[in-house]
Amino acid sequence: MTNLTDVLVPTSAEDAAAAFGDGSGLTVVAGGTIVMPDIMLGRLRPERTLYLGRAGLDRIERSGGTCRIGAATPVSALVNGAPEPLASFAAHVGDREVRGQATIGGNLCAPAAATFSRGDLQAPLLALDARIRSAGSTGERTDSIEDFLAAGPDGRLVLEIEVDEPKRASSASVRRPHAHAYTILAVAAAETAAGTRVAIAGAGPRAVRAASVEQALAGGASFEDAGQKALDDVDPRDDALASASYRRQVLPALVGRALEGLSS
Repeated sequence: MTNLTDVLVPTSAEDAAAAFGDGSGLTVVAGGTIVMPDIMLGRLRPERTLYLGRAGLDRIERSGGTCRIGAATPVSALVNGAPEPLASFAAHVGDREVRGQATIGGNLCAPAAATFSRGDLQAPLLALDARIRSAGSTGERTDSIEDFLAAGPDGRLVLEIEVDEPKRASSASVRRPHAHAYTILAVAAAETAAGTRVAIAGAGPRAVRAASVEQALAGGASFEDAGQKALDDVDPRDDALASASYRRQVLPALVGRALEGLSS
């Protein structure tokens, strides 16, 4: 049975990290847009709950070309407060109610549902080469977004996400009209200090960096030809949102459109 009485409510990032420990037997709640429905439906039965709403992790700070975003920052605050393409992706998460409640940390760590991703913001964070500061049993550390996603969030409490302002950014997507549907397919592109980075969301359980597309661009390929390389980076799947064949047909053109946006 779910225990809703053993709830820890830290009032600072330091207290949150101490309360989290190694995360064993603990369910983290910030906005609750994914966790609470799972609890209500009996898919999740927390032993203890860590609520981050009062931990002071809901702020955005921009200085010197760097943007630091607290893990409990609402998605709605990213729409006007975060760099592109993160801002554009945030504007299409759920509806106004969901965006006002959901948090960037929760979205980043959202577990996949069956074969599709529920972490819509993973792609722009990959494109921006985000750095993830987290706490766990070994203390605090900062990982690249790719390393963080590869290892998974288990045993880590995200405290802050840091991105550098890109020189240019763009995005392209295919979305369903229903406000509560997840992304069918979306592409984030950013021109960073280290070069052009491209990431794809919606083709599988989590977002993927399109390294083959980036290499093709670096080798002088056209946007159209580089877009074709996207199918070397992902293997689209069938799910309740769209078929694999549809995604394979649409993805190269979607990548090409995002790359064209970088030059406009």
